[in-house]
Amino acid sequence: MARPAMTTASCKLAIKALPNAPRNELAGWLGDTLKVRVHAPALEGRANDELCAFIADTLALPRRAVTVFQGDKSRQKLLHIQGFTFPEVRQRLDPL
Repeated sequence: MARPAMTTASCKLAIKALPNAPRNELAGWLGDTLKVRVHAPALEGRANDELCAFIADTLALPRRAVTVFQGDKSRQKLLHIQGFTFPEVRQRLDPL
């Protein structure tokens, strides 16, 4: 008998990224979009890498659980997060 496939929670998170900030920090919500300041410059994908690592670390997820789904070269991005649903992500990031 085949085992049922395990489903993991995942979601898409809209981000407004602000590169070249003095430090990485969450800057608040704009509706359902999270505004994030990233220390790295928007050069050769460094800001995207640091953004994904920062969000993963903030959510206590492995780095590979957060990827840029859309908007590689834009400040408006859509991240794919594996491990939480959107309401769970929102709840974990709200008090920060």
